[in-house]
Formats: sequence, structure tokens, C-alpha cells
Amino acid sequence: MAKLYFHYSTMNAGKSTSLLQAAHNYAERGMETHLLTARLDNRAGAGRIASRIGIGAEADTFAPEDDLSDLIAARLNRGPIACVFVDEAQFLTRDQVWQLARAVDDLNLPVMCYGLRVDFLGNLFEGSATLLALADEMREVRTICHCGRKATMVVRRGADGRALRAGAQVQIGGNETYVSLCRRHWREETGDLPRP
Repeated sequence: MAKLYFHYSTMNAGKSTSLLQAAHNYAERGMETHLLTARLDNRAGAGRIASRIGIGAEADTFAPEDDLSDLIAARLNRGPIACVFVDEAQFLTRDQVWQLARAVDDLNLPVMCYGLRVDFLGNLFEGSATLLALADEMREVRTICHCGRKATMVVRRGADGRALRAGAQVQIGGNETYVSLCRRHWREETGDLPRP
């Protein structure tokens, strides 16, 4: 039976690497997949999912106004697929997550979503919140803080290198902008916990 999966973490945990590996496993068995990624994140190039370790694959893109049911139907018109993979799932809208859930329920098509759970202020993204509510299975992709504890939060650094405490929820960036931390060190960086 098909399921809606949500693989979540903070920045630099290997979510895209895991997605690409899982899609490769399908391809090795002669099974076609449908890869999707957020149109606004084009750091690896438009319509490309890439990992920091150097692997990548072409993907269709989605924007908030897109109906994912239509994108999946268009892909199915070109031939059968065994699974849908969604990178940058935090950028999905609530309606888009429901569209993916319907693909699972009505088409018996597994959907594996990979994305951030929270933003740099510790707030859930809309797509992540809806996936946490609707996913059949959730899996944490783990990474570590500089102290060795599990990193669950991320800070966005300004030009001066200090953690920002306000700003737009979405700002595309990588290691030059974001740092994954445990909650204690996130609190310290954001001024919620006095530095020792």
C-alpha cells in the first residue's frame, strides 16, 4: 500500500543525498520515478536537485500556484511511475500537500517528501506543518551541532556573521548563510540563552 512520507531535518543533513539515493535504487530496478523540486531554489540550476557531495538529477519544478495533481497526471501520461520524490518540501503549500496525499490514496502512488521542518526563527514552514499532520510515515534525517548533539534548529547569519532574529521566512542560501545547531546553541546564538 502506498504512503506519504516526510523525511525532515535541518540544513546540511543530507536530505537531497537521501532522495537521490532512493530514486537511484528505483532506477536500478528499472522503475521510473518523478522528481520535483521548488522552482525558487535554483542554487544547483533550474530544475535540478543536487547534493553537497556532488550528485544530482534533473527534476520538474513546482511553484505555489501549481497544481501538483496536474504535474503528476502529465508525468503519468508519458508512462508509469513507481514513486514521486519531492525535494524542498517545506515550500509546498497546504493545498499541494493535500494533492500529494490524494495521489497516494487515489492512485496508489508512493510520495516521498524531503524538507526542512522549521525556519531560522524556529517556526514551522506551511508545507512542513501540513506534512507533519498528513504524512503516513515521518523520518528524521539527522545531522549534528558543533557540540556533537543532534542539530534540530538553524540560524541565518547576517553580513556581520551574527544570527538574525527577524526577516522573511524564505531566503535561499547554503553554508554561507545558514548553520545547523542543537536547540541550546540556537538559543544562545539568538539571544534566548545567555552565553557562558
